[in-house]
Amino acid sequence: MKVIAFHNLKGGVGKTAAASNIAALAAEAGIPTLLWDLDPQGAVSWYFGNTGDGHSRVPKAGKLVKGKTPIGKTIVPTGIDNLDLIPADVSFRNIDLQLEKHGDRNTLADWLEPLGEDYGLVVLDCPPSLSRLAEQVFRVSDRVLVPLVPTWLSLNSWHQMQSFIADKKVDRRKFYPFWTMVDRRKRLHRQLLEQPPKELEQLMPGYIPYASDVERMGELRQPVHWFAPRSPAALAYRLLWRSLSKGKRALDL
Repeated sequence: MKVIAFHNLKGGVGKTAAASNIAALAAEAGIPTLLWDLDPQGAVSWYFGNTGDGHSRVPKAGKLVKGKTPIGKTIVPTGIDNLDLIPADVSFRNIDLQLEKHGDRNTLADWLEPLGEDYGLVVLDCPPSLSRLAEQVFRVSDRVLVPLVPTWLSLNSWHQMQSFIADKKVDRRKFYPFWTMVDRRKRLHRQLLEQPPKELEQLMPGYIPYASDVERMGELRQPVHWFAPRSPAALAYRLLWRSLSKGKRALDL
């Protein structure tokens, strides 16, 4: 089983949309996929919220950490073949306090280990923070995909993440940035696309455009390629998935 995390210190950068679309594309490629909404805001759960059986199976952070709730009991179907979901819960806003009690133990790795019997891929949608949870996500993931808007503030958040992973001694080679919410009408966006900074040496090919089709995901609760299969956004997510599944950046899925 492989683990892909989508993480950024900044919110509102298209992280959740990317995680949802990549998970759906992986499932459609025949890979049994689990999408875990670790963000208490629950945007992924909103996208797929018209399925499952409501809040009765939503995990509580405290019970998970204490081992009182088996991770398998928190999983709900999405209605998409090969794609299941662990929905978000507001209790996850305090998960770092729970994880601190376990010291250096990687509780997230413990949760994920038994899922390898049923899934080939786990996609983690992470809250926008650098925390104990983020550190555990970084350690357990095979790839950390980092959406970056082509702005100097977004690049600053990348530098902050790099400082964090250096301090925590996490392998920086597993971090892959990609451009998102790109508006080619803006000079800075064009400039950074054409001449990416040298510190983005593992930049993924292509970019996710700033597009109304991505926003429509919240209205239709569907991945973009379902309702706009030929749109630039759908093509961009397909390219991102292709880069993860084939070529030199690919995982062994």
